Amino acid sequence: MSDDEGPVQDVEVAIATELLRILEDSYGTGAGAARAHVHDDSVVVFLDELKLQRSEEYLISAGEGRAVTDVRNHYQQAIETTFRAAVERATGRRVISFASVTKLDPHYAVEIFRLGPPKERGPSDPRSAG
Repeated sequence: MSDDEGPVQDVEVAIATELLRILEDSYGTGAGAARAHVHDDSVVVFLDELKLQRSEEYLISAGEGRAVTDVRNHYQQAIETTFRAAVERATGRRVISFASVTKLDPHYAVEIFRLGPPKERGPSDPRSAG
């Protein structure tokens, strides 16, 4: 295990925890599990076992699953700034692009973030000492 895995795992846990909290607070339902993966310039978050609202379950049972994914896609567009801010806080990097996909069979969502370049460390930055 490299020295970098601990801090990366900490960032992944922070992102997963924060996005799940935002989802629960803003949408009213959450997910059974959230897992984030940070690799180079990307962050991918899986929200597994997505919990649906009763109205969404009713729509799906009536054959209107497309309406559920449409509404959730609009929600993702509305919450994008908040999700981006959470990822930026955790990674210390700017999010330059965001995409989201919701699937209903099984219920899950995938949040994808592309990161901008890391900030340059100047001579006064204590992390630049080696």
